[in-house]
Order: sequence, then structure tokens, then C-alpha cells
Amino acid sequence: MHRDLFTDEHDDFRHAVRRFVEKEVTPHMAAWEAAGIVPKDLFAKTAELGINGLQIPEEYGGAGLGTFLFNAIVVEEVCAAAGNLGGLQVHLNTVLPYFLEYADAEQRERWFPGLADGSLITSIAMTEPGTGSDLAGMATTAVRDGDHWVLNGAKTFITGGINADLVIVVARTARADGDRRAGLSLLVVEDGMPGFSRGRNLDKIGLKSQDTAELFFDDVRVPAANLLGEEGDGFAMLMHNLPQERLTIAVNAQATARAAVRFATDYVQQRHVFGKPVAAFQNTKFTLAECHTQVEAGQALVDRALRALDAGTLTAADAALVKLFCTEMQARVIDQCLQLHGGYGYMREYPIARLYADARVTRIYGGTSEVMKSVISKSMGL
Repeated sequence: MHRDLFTDEHDDFRHAVRRFVEKEVTPHMAAWEAAGIVPKDLFAKTAELGINGLQIPEEYGGAGLGTFLFNAIVVEEVCAAAGNLGGLQVHLNTVLPYFLEYADAEQRERWFPGLADGSLITSIAMTEPGTGSDLAGMATTAVRDGDHWVLNGAKTFITGGINADLVIVVARTARADGDRRAGLSLLVVEDGMPGFSRGRNLDKIGLKSQDTAELFFDDVRVPAANLLGEEGDGFAMLMHNLPQERLTIAVNAQATARAAVRFATDYVQQRHVFGKPVAAFQNTKFTLAECHTQVEAGQALVDRALRALDAGTLTAADAALVKLFCTEMQARVIDQCLQLHGGYGYMREYPIARLYADARVTRIYGGTSEVMKSVISKSMGL
């Protein structure tokens, strides 16, 4: 169905991103997956295309765009090729908004030029080994000591944590009786700070080329000038960006589901069994028709949410709804499309296998499907 979100400018950018992915991403995916990480020079190349600076103000070398649509195009084109940009998507769509919203003038001068030119890549460290979705229960602490915060704790499942130059660390800086959410702050830890170390690049089921790290903080002295936003407002700041974070996951899920249908459609037309193409069987036709219909339904939800995000009206509950539908739909569609590949679908040389493995985590990170249902039901007054 026709999408009326995009202008000629968007279409030109989409074609440029598609050519970039074909040249700089697709040929290298196998090597990146084997290495468990993308090379950092990739980020300079994406910056040359303008991807890194899309929403960075012009005075710091960015494009100063106030829309998320260009970011969505990048996600869609990378997913269409069953590709991965390592931690860059999280950097752009999850972490960068915190800098854009809360960085003061000095921090902007210090960090924004590097964010725009690809020399600085970020990640955000929320999850801890014992907390999962319970952010308010985190044990990482930061204690003020003169002009510094002394940071102690550990984080895990940190996307982009190996390659990151700047890590926003969520830490407890105060305790408030009766309110577990109060007293959290965001501190920007820089690569090379004494006491900051990285553990394993975690071995995951999927997303093999996307570095995911354990991070450790042992008496790290973080300058007070690296406090992002207001002290103690960390939880509210995290909640403020959740709609965009969850919509990004939904865009990814939607785009990979669409890619799976395309891969399966191409495969069943080429593969012959019992003397005729797999596409000739009624089961194949019905399965792909059902998958295509689900993808179109997801697209309608995603496009409506993209409009709402740009308008500033996307609520946390609506973003949860879109994420829930699209990630659950993604799982069904990719599974059915892999089934149509038969045994070859289980081979990683086929992109459908990569999509299948990569898709599983979308129902977990950014808030599990169960958390999404809780958010949605609460918005219904239940």
C-alpha cells in the first residue's frame, strides 16, 4: 500500500542509503559477524553520508533536522538488506536524543562536533546483572566528591558498549524514602577514564555483528561537568525518551518482516520440488498472502506512530502498542518465511536465517512484550 509520509527529499536520501548499504555493509556482514563487531571506521563513513549528524544542530556540523523520518529510513534500508550497523542505530535513535535534549552549552561544544563527524559514538548503560526491567532497583551508585562524582557498579547487555566513546551511565546519586524512582542521575563516562573497564563482548544468539558488552566502574571519577541534565531527574529523563526508543524497535521489526516476505517470495519462485516451483503450491500462496497482510497492518501502525512522534504526540502507551504488535508480528512472519525455505532456511548463508536469529530479542529489549502489555492495559484503566 502507498505510504504518503515521504517527500522527494526523503526518497533521494533513501536511495543514497540503499547504495551505501549495498557497497559498505552487505559485502562485509559475514566478516563482521565472525568478529562480533563492526569496525569503528564504519561510523566515519556513515557520517560522510550525513547519517550521524541528521539531528545535530547545524552549528556543530549536523543537518539540524527536527524530524525522525530520515532516521527511520536508515533503519528500514539496513533491515531491508538483512544488515546491521553495530551500535550505530542505538547511538542515533536511543542515546543521541538524551544529548540533544539535556546537554548544556559547554557539553554541546565539547561533544556535538564529534557526534556529527563520527569520531564519537555513544551507548547508554541502564541494565544491571540483577535488575533487568526494574530500573528503579539498580545498585550502581555515584557519590559527589568535590568537582567529581565517584562511580561504582556494573552494567550488562549494553549495546555498542565495546565501540562506545561516551557512555551515559544511569546511577543512583541519592535515596528518597518511599520513592524508588527518585535520586537517579545520568553521568557521561568517557573512554579511558581510570576505573572504567569493559568485560566480554557477549556471545548472543543473534545480532552477531552488534557489540554487546559488560561494563564495570570501579571508583571512576566522573567530572561534575559530565552530569547530563539535572541531578536526581534520571528516571523521568529515561521515560521521556521511551516512545522514540520503542518506536525505533518497531520500525526495525516491521522492516525486517517485510524483508523476510521479499526473501521468501523470491526463494519459492526459484526453488523447485516435485517438478514445480514451491510458489505453485496453494499453501505457499496462502502463507505469503497472510504474511504480506500482517506486514501491511504493521506498516499502518508504524507510519501513524512516525507522524505522531514528529508532532510530539506519541505517548508511551501508543509506542508500547506499536512495539508489541510489530515485534510479535515480526516473529510470526519471519518464522513462516523461514519455513518456506525448508532446510536451507536454517543455514546462515541465507539472510532469512540471520533475520530469524536477530528477531528474537526485539520482544525483550526496550521493554519485554509483557511490560508492553502492562503499559497498554494501564492506559486502558485496567
